[in-house]
Amino acid sequence: MPTAVDLFIPCFVDQLFPDTAMNMVKVLEKLGCEVHYNGNQTCCGQPAYNAGYKAESCSVATKFLRDFPSDTGRYIVSPSASCVGMVRNTYAELFENTPEQQQYHSVQRRIFELTEFIVDVLGVGAIEGAQLPGKYTYHDSCSALRECGIREAPRQLLDAVRGLERLEMAETETCCGFGGTFAVKFEAISVAMAEQKVEHALATGADYLISTDTSCLMHLDAYIRREKKPIKTMHVADVLASGW
Repeated sequence: MPTAVDLFIPCFVDQLFPDTAMNMVKVLEKLGCEVHYNGNQTCCGQPAYNAGYKAESCSVATKFLRDFPSDTGRYIVSPSASCVGMVRNTYAELFENTPEQQQYHSVQRRIFELTEFIVDVLGVGAIEGAQLPGKYTYHDSCSALRECGIREAPRQLLDAVRGLERLEMAETETCCGFGGTFAVKFEAISVAMAEQKVEHALATGADYLISTDTSCLMHLDAYIRREKKPIKTMHVADVLASGW
């Protein structure tokens, strides 16, 4: 029996990086997964929560639980550790002592970021046929590392991509400066943090700056394009889908 999964495609990916979503489907299907997509899904509620609108975020989160009902028993897989972290951790606060608490616990057990799902659930350490010549450095997003405990899975999969060599940069675990509304409210600090991250990446001589989160990559890519820096950002799903 193929492993059945529900896709959760975050707002950023849906609106700005749809190819990353399609590449995730490509990889999951290659691994034999039965992929399902609920077209009614919207947001996990993180933007509202981070902006201080707890009641509004709870409303959105309640819809999320309805969109991914527990009776399917399917895993929920997302190309965003940020959203996965929101569901796993912050929902505990939103649904504490509520009728939805049991349903939240079911979702919490079933939701995974793409690379941790591939490595930790499917037990796969390499995507057959994945190929991308060049050198890469990896950015540990705050959500992946601190909220979800993801560090080795993406590196393991990327290191197995034929032609790709890893060069670890200094302060890889330091924030890129995006932080949602932080980038708007504290623009100068946010840009300075992006500059530092990009300079660390460039110092390695890498061709690619790769991460699990499109939000971080979008922020960094904006700085790279503005300053015309010689490095390209890529989401891990796009790398794993390359070459085949």
